[in-house]
Amino acid sequence: MDVWSKDVGREILAETDSTNAEALRRAAAGAAGPLWLLARRQTAARGRRGRAWSMAPGNFAATLLDRPPGPLALRSFVAALGLYDAMVAVTGRPELFALKWPNDVLLSGRKLAGILLESGPGGTLVVGVGVNLAAAPDPATLEPTALSPVSLREATGIAITPEDFLDLLAPAVAAWEAHLCAEGFAPLRAAWLARAKGLGEEVTARLPDRSHTGRFESVDETGALVLATDAGRLVLPAAEVHFAGAAHAARH
Repeated sequence: MDVWSKDVGREILAETDSTNAEALRRAAAGAAGPLWLLARRQTAARGRRGRAWSMAPGNFAATLLDRPPGPLALRSFVAALGLYDAMVAVTGRPELFALKWPNDVLLSGRKLAGILLESGPGGTLVVGVGVNLAAAPDPATLEPTALSPVSLREATGIAITPEDFLDLLAPAVAAWEAHLCAEGFAPLRAAWLARAKGLGEEVTARLPDRSHTGRFESVDETGALVLATDAGRLVLPAAEVHFAGAAHAARH
């Protein structure tokens, strides 16, 4: 059965610098999507805040180029929920996976996947997704506070090609996008919170110039993190979340 809608494009690239960069170039040239770009190899992949993103052979790197209506930031939740569903479809084991605000997917508490949203011209949005399907990056290449990485194959013994994984991810993301457009953010917010790592627990939210520690209470109607702190309720639209007692990348 063909899982691809006739309205959604799909291109497989042997190599590119970054699927997000390629999608932004397409947007600048007038493309509006929806279009998925999958790269078998990236030479200059990046994560949030310009960090390098390591891509081992067999790992997943793809970007969705689209021009969605409404708040673009909410598409991080669309992508995260789609990723969760795709992982469950591959493994049949929902208990293994959790979502980390704002843009990561965890496997048994370790980082499996990340999402990077970037705005393009004319209201376009690119949603980059990186998944350690085959191998995790060397922890020595990560920041000291980074969560320990893991790969799907290492943790479960399951091997899946990037192309086959995209066949699961694309319709899952499209389904959550349809829910958002038809019903608003409320059902996605509820679904995301049901899968959230650390909800109700103490976390530390780090910003470039300060940190806040409190109980992870919720995300609000804009997708911002809500913490209950000693100083009161705190709403953060952006931060790096760290869990108490979480395993961090080893340094040698």
